Amino acid sequence: MKPEDVITTIADALRDKPVIRALFLSGSYGNGRADAYSDIDFVLAASDGATDEVAALWRDAIGRTGQIVLWHDRIVRPALINAITADWTRLDVILLKPDQMKAHSQASLKPLFDHDSLYDNLPESPQGPGLSPARLRYQIEEFIRILGLLVLAEGRQEHINGVTGVFHLRTKLIDLMIEETGAPGRGGALHVNRLLTDTQKATLTALPIPAADREAMIGANLAYAKAYLPLARRLAAKHGAHWPEDFEAATWAKLKQSLDIDRPYDP
Repeated sequence: MKPEDVITTIADALRDKPVIRALFLSGSYGNGRADAYSDIDFVLAASDGATDEVAALWRDAIGRTGQIVLWHDRIVRPALINAITADWTRLDVILLKPDQMKAHSQASLKPLFDHDSLYDNLPESPQGPGLSPARLRYQIEEFIRILGLLVLAEGRQEHINGVTGVFHLRTKLIDLMIEETGAPGRGGALHVNRLLTDTQKATLTALPIPAADREAMIGANLAYAKAYLPLARRLAAKHGAHWPEDFEAATWAKLKQSLDIDRPYDP
C-alpha cells in the first residue's frame, strides 16, 4: 500500500471514534521532508491519552493497511507505539491528551482531522531553548568521560568493549557537528546526510573504524578526540558554556600515566 493510502486508511478508521479528538502527521510527513525511505509518524490526541482502548483502536486502524508483523505497545516510552507491517511500512504514534499537545508546533504537524481545533492553538514554530550552555557542557563531559574509560578497557583487555566505546565517541562527534550546522528539523536517527556539510562528512569518513586490538582502539580514541575536542571548545566559547578544564586535564593525566598517551591537540 502506498504511504498516502496508508495515511488515508488510518485517518478514516479513527475519524468517527468519539474518544479520539485529533490525528496529525508528524516527523518527515508532518514537515514535508518525507522521502521513499521515511517512516510514517503520527501524533494522536485522545480524551484520556494513552489508554488500552485507544491502543486497541490504533492497532485495528493499522491492521486495515496490512498484516502487522511488529508491535511495540508503550514499551520504550509510555505514550509511544511502534508498528511495522508485512511490506515493511514503519508506523509510529505518540498518544497524548489534548492538553499535552502544547509541546508541538504547527510547523511540525499536518492535521488529518482535528475535532477540537487543537492545531489552531499551537505555536507556529518550535519554542525550544536551542543549545543551552548546560546541555553543551554535559555533552562535552560525556565525551571526555567515555574517552577516559579507555584506561579501563585496556586494563581489562576489553578490546571488544573498547570498539563499542569508539562508536559512542563517533555518535557524540556527529551530534556536535549537527549542533554546529544548526540545520532545522533534525528528524530521526537515520537522517544525517542533509544535516552535515561536505567538510564534516569528509572528516567523519576519514576517521578510523577500529579493530578489537590495543593499537587500533587507542588510535581511534585519539583520532576522535582530535576531531571532537577543538570543535567542542569553539562551540563552548560561542554558546557561553564553561569548559571542564579540570576534568579534561585529569583525564589526559590518567591516560598518560596508564597508557602513555598525550593529548592530540593544542587547546
